[in-house]
Amino acid sequence: MRLKRYADILIFALLLIAYPLIITDNYGLNVGIFALENIITVTGLNLLMGYAGQISLGHAGFVGLGAYISAILTATYHWNCWLAMITAFVLVGIVAFFVALPTLKLRGHYLAMATLGLGMILYIFFSQLVDITGGPSGFVGIPYMRFGSLTFSSYSTIYVVTAMITFVIIWLSKNLASFKAGRIFRAIHQDEEAVVALGVNTYHYKVLVFVVSAVFASIAGSLYAHTVIFISPASFGFKRSIQLVTMVMVGGMGNIWGGVTGAIFLTYLPEFLRIFEDYDIIVYGSLLILVIIFMPGGIAGAVEDIYGKFKNTGGREDR
Repeated sequence: MRLKRYADILIFALLLIAYPLIITDNYGLNVGIFALENIITVTGLNLLMGYAGQISLGHAGFVGLGAYISAILTATYHWNCWLAMITAFVLVGIVAFFVALPTLKLRGHYLAMATLGLGMILYIFFSQLVDITGGPSGFVGIPYMRFGSLTFSSYSTIYVVTAMITFVIIWLSKNLASFKAGRIFRAIHQDEEAVVALGVNTYHYKVLVFVVSAVFASIAGSLYAHTVIFISPASFGFKRSIQLVTMVMVGGMGNIWGGVTGAIFLTYLPEFLRIFEDYDIIVYGSLLILVIIFMPGGIAGAVEDIYGKFKNTGGREDR
């Protein structure tokens, strides 16, 4: 019974191991690394939006904040990369906590506008603090991740590190979603007033999930910085926040594997659409519209529906 409970996690681990054995070229590994970094961010955002029902249109700002803190501490002050990454997600968590205190008292489009404003403020900081962040020209000189004398500079080694961290994030998220906190998140999403009537302090849980999602974004940002070894504000603007929200919606809100699916799908889709050259944006937008219209539960929700119908009919169509 316990093995069945964690079967999906084990399958995910096997897929992570199999990917670099099948895809051995640097281009494929590089895209795989970006997909994993997106999975980390989108998993946290899915907990916030899909489970707790709290929208965020500025989450790319937390990704950027984690990236810049880690980059500055390692490149400018020569910190150990792992200590810098830990410091980054602690500081981002603190920032997210104090942002969440007033912001999560808002609801609906007011909350959306507040988080949008947060993302824009962080983007302005990244662009205007030229002496610290490098400004619009970007921040250079970021070192690769290291462990002792071992430097993770090849795509294969970076993939291994990123995959291990991604697996831990997914495992933690699955457990969080399965236990008391996850059930309360879902209840808040469905009917917050009813949850309050039961004596639950929903505000505390909303702050908790907001901080968790920001910390996950920070981890992804730090990994991104030490992967590309160059960052600029353009990577963490409003467009990036919308991409992250779209990944959650297309993959399936309120489903950990939905977030994973959406992150993978929308990371690889632009790569496949390169063959359409000038028409790739049109095809990209059309596909997203079709998915949202015909799969309101996202790709993961559609797969679950098909599996449920197949299971109910015993794998056979009724005659």
